[in-house]
Amino acid sequence: MTDHTLSEAEYDAITDAAAHWCMRLHASDCTEQERQAFEQWRDAHPLHAFEYEAMLEIWDVAGELPRPEPVVPLVRRQPETPWRRLAIAAAVCALALPLAGYGGWHLGWVPNAYQHFEATDNVRTVTLKDGSQVELNLGSELTYSNYKDQRQVTLDKGEAFFRVSHDTRHPFVVKAAEGRIRVTGTQFNVWMYEDQVKVNLIEGSVLVSSNADLQGDGLRLGPAMQASYRRGDFIPRISQTYDNDSSLAWRQGKLVLDDLALSDALPLINRYLDKPLMVADHSTGSIHIGGIYNIKEINGLVKSLPRVLPVYLTRNQNGNLVVNAIPQISPKS
Repeated sequence: MTDHTLSEAEYDAITDAAAHWCMRLHASDCTEQERQAFEQWRDAHPLHAFEYEAMLEIWDVAGELPRPEPVVPLVRRQPETPWRRLAIAAAVCALALPLAGYGGWHLGWVPNAYQHFEATDNVRTVTLKDGSQVELNLGSELTYSNYKDQRQVTLDKGEAFFRVSHDTRHPFVVKAAEGRIRVTGTQFNVWMYEDQVKVNLIEGSVLVSSNADLQGDGLRLGPAMQASYRRGDFIPRISQTYDNDSSLAWRQGKLVLDDLALSDALPLINRYLDKPLMVADHSTGSIHIGGIYNIKEINGLVKSLPRVLPVYLTRNQNGNLVVNAIPQISPKS
C-alpha cells in the first residue's frame, strides 16, 4: 500500500466497490468465491472496511424506511430484474453515502485522512497530514488516521521518532502493542519488538499507558525520562535516561550495545533480522557484548559473534541461529 493521500477518484472507487460488495453479499445468488473475494478486498486496506461498514449502515437504514402503498399500474409492468434491484440499491447508496460519511466523521467513527508508511531498507522521514514529522527505522511500519477528536497513529512494528505538531484540542495518540502514548505536541521515540515497547521522551511531555482498557491517560513522562512495558502489563516502568543514552543512535544508522548481556541485546539485534537470533540457555544469555554497529549490517554482526565472544552458532529445527556458550574446561589438578 502506498503512502500517498488518496485522491478523490481513488476514494470514489473504494466507495463504489463497497456499494458493489454490499449488494452482492445481500443477493441470494452470492457465491462462496465472491465472499472470499470480498474478504480479500476488505482486508487489503483499512478504508475498505470503513467504507463497507458505512454502506451496511445505509443498507440497514434503507430497509427500515416506510414503503409506499402499492399502486395498481394502468399498464402491465415487466418483472423487476436482479440488475434493476441492484441499480435501485446503488442509487440509494449513492444518495445516502455523503450523509453517512459526514455523520461518521462527526461521531468520531470515520477518519477524514488516512496514510500508511513503511521503511524497508533505509531510514526514512515522512510528513503526516497534520504536519507532524516521523522518522522510521528499518523494518518499521505505521498508519495515521485523522479523527475529529484525535490524531491516531498505530505503530504496527519497528521504531519511530515523532515530532508532533502542537494542537491541544486535537491530541496525538500512538498505539503500540496494547498500550498508548498521548501527546499534544512534543518529540519522542517509540521502539517496539514483539510485545515489548519502550518510549523515550526528548522534549515536552507525554502520557503513557501500558493497557488501553484501563481508565485514565497513564503515567506522565518529562524530558530525559523513559517508559517501558510488555503487552499485558498493568502499568509501565518509568526510569531516567542520561546524556550518553544510545536509544536514538539508529537515526545515524547505528546500533550501540553498551556492555549488555546477550539476553538484553537480542531484542535490539533481532529488530533487524528476518529470523530472530536465540540463546541456548541462561548462562549464554549472561555473556556481555559491546560495540557500535551499522544497522544495515546486523547479519554481519551475528556471523562475527564467535570471533569476539566465547560462543559458537548452531541452528534449531525452525531454522533460527542459536548462540551457544563454549563450555569452560576446568584445569586438571
